[in-house]
Amino acid sequence: MAESSESRPLSGIRVVELSSFVASPLCGLTLAQLGAEVIRVDPVGGAADVHRWPLAPGGTSIYWTGLNRGKSSVTLDLRSDEGRQSFRDLVTAPGEGSGILVTNSAGREWMSHERLAAVRPDVITLELLGRRDGRPGVDYTVNAALGFPAITGQDGGQGGGQDGGQGGGQGAGQVVNHALPAWDVAAGLHAALAVVSAVRERERTGRGRRIVLPLDDVALATAGALGYLTEPQLDGSSRPAVGNYVYGTFGRDFTTADGGRVMVVALTTRHFHDLARVTGTRDAVDALESATGADFGTEADRYSYREVLAALFARWFSAHTTAEVTRALEDSVVLHERYRTFDQVVAEGDLEANPLFAALDQPGIGSYLAAAHPATFDGRHLATGPAPDLGADTDHLTADRPRPPTGSPPIAPPPRGPES
Repeated sequence: MAESSESRPLSGIRVVELSSFVASPLCGLTLAQLGAEVIRVDPVGGAADVHRWPLAPGGTSIYWTGLNRGKSSVTLDLRSDEGRQSFRDLVTAPGEGSGILVTNSAGREWMSHERLAAVRPDVITLELLGRRDGRPGVDYTVNAALGFPAITGQDGGQGGGQDGGQGGGQGAGQVVNHALPAWDVAAGLHAALAVVSAVRERERTGRGRRIVLPLDDVALATAGALGYLTEPQLDGSSRPAVGNYVYGTFGRDFTTADGGRVMVVALTTRHFHDLARVTGTRDAVDALESATGADFGTEADRYSYREVLAALFARWFSAHTTAEVTRALEDSVVLHERYRTFDQVVAEGDLEANPLFAALDQPGIGSYLAAAHPATFDGRHLATGPAPDLGADTDHLTADRPRPPTGSPPIAPPPRGPES
């Protein structure tokens, strides 16, 4: 049973969102799931992401509808004085929980924090930037500049396969991008937390806030907290590319007899000893430890000898099917999971079995299982309704303002937007 919007944590909060692509809409989606009223504003015809892939058979963007579930939609001619005034009126509308703007369209004087605060002094604005100096940046360029692609993939261009390690190896000096826009996702969640924090402060003090959140600073802060940027400050080194091995402990993927792949991680001594037991290599592992003087009770030595240890374990994996490997590992404390594709996750019933997902009838797409907020509140997930049709709420939310001409062309997002 879905929880009513009136009983959700952010009930009574109204957020205006002028955005496109990932981070800013994800911020709005997260706030909507938690109970806020979120009004997405687009130029007439939609912003640049309105038809972004993937598309449903009828041409509706699965991407756009996924990120805009539970929101209202207003379209305005933001090139006109009337459209801009309507937008400012939406942001500065009276009400204890209103006066909040989330945008990645920073740098526009007509919607600046100062302009809005002149009408509503307690206004809260959050601007998502690409780079802290205002230059454009998207997840893929920010990630490239930070260094993660340089440590993703196989070290030294070694071939793939079980003996060589990980498959899809990269030569020295080559880089591998990851598919997940991690910094967009992190920025969207940081943005939602920043908005909630500012609302909490305003409730206590009556003070508004201008919040600026650069995508590259989200990436740098995360990399710094995880130690990636501390190591080179201490000794000038950069973490190496080690393929699918887990840095600093023992973990990697193994190929099974029927061509499946299983990821195995032994974080603790208990995990490692059980992996040796399951694979029947305990005597060989003990002999290696004795011969080298290593201590496999430490993560450091398990990592240092990862290649020879992997070679010992790999023989067992290659002699057993994926099902046999899975059954054996399930009877152990070893952390493991077989590799799957997205279509396998769906086909194997994971969504139906998880209360995180519920049926959603999305116009333009049809019925599918959509995820709610991943946290539970008193045992319940907080879900939203479908995404609106573009501009569906313009009339009733801007009833006292002139409508933009229907023939106005869509407006591309400004070059300072952060997201990909």
